[in-house]
Amino acid sequence: MSTSLPVPAAVPTRGIRAVHSADTLTVYQAYSPAIALPAAAAGRFPADYGRGRMTWIKPSFLWMMYRSAWATAPGQERVLAIRIRREGLDWALAHAALSSYTDRVHASRDQWRQDMRRCPVRVQWDPERDLHARPLAWRSLQVGLRGEAVDRYLDAWVTGIEDVTGLAHTIHAHVRAKDLDRARALLPDERPYPLDAALAGRVDATPATEGGTSAVGPVL
Repeated sequence: MSTSLPVPAAVPTRGIRAVHSADTLTVYQAYSPAIALPAAAAGRFPADYGRGRMTWIKPSFLWMMYRSAWATAPGQERVLAIRIRREGLDWALAHAALSSYTDRVHASRDQWRQDMRRCPVRVQWDPERDLHARPLAWRSLQVGLRGEAVDRYLDAWVTGIEDVTGLAHTIHAHVRAKDLDRARALLPDERPYPLDAALAGRVDATPATEGGTSAVGPVL
């Protein structure tokens, strides 16, 4: 039996929620201190950053906490909040292939396979997580970058990098102490991120309008 909570009426099943301004939005990545500390100090990734592999960015803070075990997983001991230009994410989504086939988007499985081979960006929708890392019924965006997309991310999209490991540990301490109100109060203000119909259709997202409530449903 599923433990997921039902989707509140105001929360799209597959919607992007992020900290964002008129020009930028925040995504998260977790790294070892050897990579994260110099990046946060310089506000950009170092020149020797490995560009040959796919790198994943995530706009959901709580999904990043789930993935990194609250910044304790080996090689993920530091969590970075990375501000990128909105046009960067929009470019990524316009050049993305979904990680799995769906007839809502693809005319055939052959088309999906062709997209997977040629596109420099991978998109998947994974269950959002609550404060206890339990899966919720709505989905969180993960964006995988490779090749040209990695170069654009490193050289053109990133506008700032902040180490938020301390924030992660503080929120987790409140969760462990069962002080969920204090934990919720410290969560980043993630709001619906607007996509036009073409982009939303390409990545199988539910379109959202600018603004919206900061709540993404119960964060228990």
